[in-house]
Amino acid sequence: MAVAGERPGRPAGPGPGPGLGEEPFSPSVLGTREHWDAAYERELQTFQDIGDAGEIWFGEESMVRIIRWLEKQKVPLDSSVLDIGTGNGVLLIELAKSGYVNLTGIDYSPSAIQLSEKVREKEGMSNIKLKVEDFLAPSAELSGFEICIDKGTFDAISLNPDNAAGKRKQYVRSLCSVLKPEGFFLITSCNWTKEELLNEFREGFEILEELPTPKFCFGGRIGNSVTALVFQRKKVRPSILDKLD
Repeated sequence: MAVAGERPGRPAGPGPGPGLGEEPFSPSVLGTREHWDAAYERELQTFQDIGDAGEIWFGEESMVRIIRWLEKQKVPLDSSVLDIGTGNGVLLIELAKSGYVNLTGIDYSPSAIQLSEKVREKEGMSNIKLKVEDFLAPSAELSGFEICIDKGTFDAISLNPDNAAGKRKQYVRSLCSVLKPEGFFLITSCNWTKEELLNEFREGFEILEELPTPKFCFGGRIGNSVTALVFQRKKVRPSILDKLD
């Protein structure tokens, strides 16, 4: 599950955020499971027809950005990595090609997992683990990851017509349950600014780094069309998960 493009519900580019009590985005079909099931069913058929794995969300540069950061930090190649909303699984393929060996991808769309399995088979990357999982209701075995990566899934959840604010809070709770204390969370978003993401993940996480992304000029101001941040999960304190309720 992923989403790319302009910021639905408000103009792209720098500008004031939502007012007090307002939801940051208008609800969209991009936030529904039905949309992604249909989208990945089409992409699965296309792959079966012509071998095209489909769109790379945020472009190839987004994958390069993530891999370069992991390499810069000398993250061990056997570190456990979870791709949240893996879609066609192409990011996991690139991570495997870079030498990472403990890779898991989840998506709540069965068609997405079917597609990523086909791509995995084509690339001969049998060590990549793929599961149908709803990140907002993770299974007990989905835990203990040292790295979690999100390219657009938090964006899509934020557009859900049914209690998006509650689902965003549940996302943070799920992230706390699957990511080890002091583990790294890399998020790429086209909907949220750095300041907004800092606020969304203020409980349980601290910002480590903002990764460079393409800039543009809008109304005489310089902004980013994409935000890419690296968070680290704080050491566990008894009150942290309680604060997220």
